[in-house]
Amino acid sequence: NCSPRCSVSAANGSEPVDPNGRVVCQVELILVKEHNGVQFTASTLANQAGEERETWGKKIDFLLSVIGFAVDLANVWRFPYLCYKNGGGAFLVPYMFFMVIAGMPLFYMELALGQYNREGAAGVWKICPIFKGVGFTVILISLYVGFYYNVIIAWALFYLFSSFTGDLPWVHCNNTWNSPNCSDLWAFNTSLNDSHKSTPAAEYFERGVLHLQDSEGIADLGLPRWQLTSCLGVVIVVLYFSLWKGVKTSGKVVWITATMPYLVLTVLLLRGVTLPGAIDGIKAYLSVDFLRLCEAQVWIEAATQICFSLGVGFGVLIAFSSYNKFSNNCYRDAIITSSINSLTSFFSGFVIFSFLGYMSQKHNVPLDKVATDGPGLVFIIYPEAIATLPGSSVWAVIFFIMLLTLGIDSAMGGMESVITGLIDEFKFLHKHRELFTLFIVVSTFLISLFCVTNGGIYVFTLLDHFAAGTSILFGVLIEAIGIAWFYGVDRFSDDIEEMIGQRPGLYWRLCWKFVSPCFLLFMVVVSFATFNPPNYATYTFPMWANVIGWCLAISSMSMVPLYAIYKMCTLPGKLAYAITPEHEHHLVDNGEVRRFTLQHWLVI
Repeated sequence: NCSPRCSVSAANGSEPVDPNGRVVCQVELILVKEHNGVQFTASTLANQAGEERETWGKKIDFLLSVIGFAVDLANVWRFPYLCYKNGGGAFLVPYMFFMVIAGMPLFYMELALGQYNREGAAGVWKICPIFKGVGFTVILISLYVGFYYNVIIAWALFYLFSSFTGDLPWVHCNNTWNSPNCSDLWAFNTSLNDSHKSTPAAEYFERGVLHLQDSEGIADLGLPRWQLTSCLGVVIVVLYFSLWKGVKTSGKVVWITATMPYLVLTVLLLRGVTLPGAIDGIKAYLSVDFLRLCEAQVWIEAATQICFSLGVGFGVLIAFSSYNKFSNNCYRDAIITSSINSLTSFFSGFVIFSFLGYMSQKHNVPLDKVATDGPGLVFIIYPEAIATLPGSSVWAVIFFIMLLTLGIDSAMGGMESVITGLIDEFKFLHKHRELFTLFIVVSTFLISLFCVTNGGIYVFTLLDHFAAGTSILFGVLIEAIGIAWFYGVDRFSDDIEEMIGQRPGLYWRLCWKFVSPCFLLFMVVVSFATFNPPNYATYTFPMWANVIGWCLAISSMSMVPLYAIYKMCTLPGKLAYAITPEHEHHLVDNGEVRRFTLQHWLVI
């Protein structure tokens, strides 16, 4: 729509005139974009967008960032053990089933949501203002996870520094931190059969690194250990300089942090399969026991692993995709990155179980005596196995570099979710991104200090148990309901078609509208029903610690109802405005409320 603007008052000098004395007409080009019956001019679109949004330097920066975030320590220490414990290869059946009906659709949904709306986890809810609270829920969860996740990276860094020695410190019992119960690594048999004995590697982690012997429980934390505090400080500095300039810097860091684990896993596998007993370990990992599929627990554990391994619900996928070009093919990205994540989990199982099979044969004990998951696998069992190899220090350095790179890009993702989510919501922070990033990382560091005290492992366990358990399942459930039911799966499909030129198929729409919300509701119910209070080894947490844990979990979940109440109280016309996208509020003024029609709720 071109409209020439000329003025006869050229003589007054108010309009530009060419050298021949002719008035120059100004032509204003007004771009009109129509979306679902609502017209936007280029100027209104510009006002909505504010300043031009930064984008990834290269497409591969985005893919590596998403892969780096989704592929984390749990891929190495959780999935292989779950697979072994729950019927070996048979576990892949429920795992792939839940991946297809819930994992991939939710992954795709978050990438598309962020890319279309080009805002962080809270800002995207201009599509349905009453649900904005869930944006703050996921931002809070990411913040809480940062409080303890960075500590794991600090442990890995401590181990890395300790590996630069000819004689690894977790091999013998003659160190200052060892107890009389320490039984030498080579007497592994007796140490496992005698509940009072412990291995040098276990004592190094609990007594040499954590100093657990100096604490009687969560009520007796003590001061932060300077060695771990220093390592935590290094992690925080690396995080800050990876994030301070936005995706332009973080997109380059992931070239190293996202690719290094694959290189190291491959090297470790090539070494692992040459060890005696390695093949037995891999056979145990893959042995198929289809009878286990009759047990509900196997399906629940597969569903839980899918929920947490893809990284849906932390606001990270929304934040990362918001920096994409508008026409980027987010459908293809979702398929590629979620598939790579699952294949990495499967691949890492070969690396882990080749070494566990070797340990089992070397010490002549059943595999289930050495197979474990969680921090115990990567900080006790695996270092113990590496210590028996020729050139053990080199292998230890390689292994802990892998742990560092696995952790650092996942930590970067969580931080980016918080930073992007808040600076997009509070626009004045845009100009002060570097300062705000510094504020977030320093705050995280200060709270993380509780986890590097003598009793820090108890704080760590409490945070790990409550920060992102039920609350993250709840957050994704509300997210799925808000998009598929209130915003409308048909509208959401229109948005995707506008970006990539093709509408999502019926399968995806059915998953978003029915399958994924039902799956998530089931997971929330199961999460409450199967809740067990946290514990660390034989230590049971006092009641007040569990209360604090639940307060932490509820604090993030409560954002949903609190914000909904706030929105209902502040918006004129109440409900109609609260459930209608912000750019359609003028339709509500005219009495057109699409969500008050039956067709809106029935359409797929």
